[in-house]
Amino acid sequence: MSGPRVAAVAVGASAGALESLSVILPELPEDYPLPVLVVVHLPPDRKSLMASLLRERCRIAVKEAEDKERIVGGMVYLAPPDYHLMVEEDRRLSLSSEEPVRYSRPSIDVLFETAAEAYGPGLVGIVLSGANSDGARGLRAICDAGGVGLVQSPDQALASAMPHAALLACPEAAAMSLGEIAKHLLGIVGPS
Repeated sequence: MSGPRVAAVAVGASAGALESLSVILPELPEDYPLPVLVVVHLPPDRKSLMASLLRERCRIAVKEAEDKERIVGGMVYLAPPDYHLMVEEDRRLSLSSEEPVRYSRPSIDVLFETAAEAYGPGLVGIVLSGANSDGARGLRAICDAGGVGLVQSPDQALASAMPHAALLACPEAAAMSLGEIAKHLLGIVGPS
């Protein structure tokens, strides 16, 4: 399969996020060469345990994203509660407290749209379980920029609204089980 070299992975999830991420991310090796940028809808008013919970289960490094941080491979960056996570043109992260998008801050659409601008065809976007339509517009932007869209099979998601909305907005996206998504992420970088 030839095509543009993948440079980054962007993931969005809401209800059922921890369950979905706990299947995919532990499959990635410590030396996974790509950065993985993740937005999970979280309560805005308290510290998130998502990074520490995932860190315990993963070989790849997991951290909460910091403003103006340079994006490097082999790292999972999680949006902190109550901040949009964005990718700058120079491929640094930025955090924003601008208005919620579709009632969400962080917003999956905001991450996906800014990452699509920064990475173009070198981006894989993944929409996982969730109970709203956030991520659908962003996945469309990723596919329009030449990137690849993957969606957790709605019939296997704890909450199927988000995967359904993503597939409606982006019919060319591939619906996959969590195991197939993990295999795809390993396959795009070749043997480690």
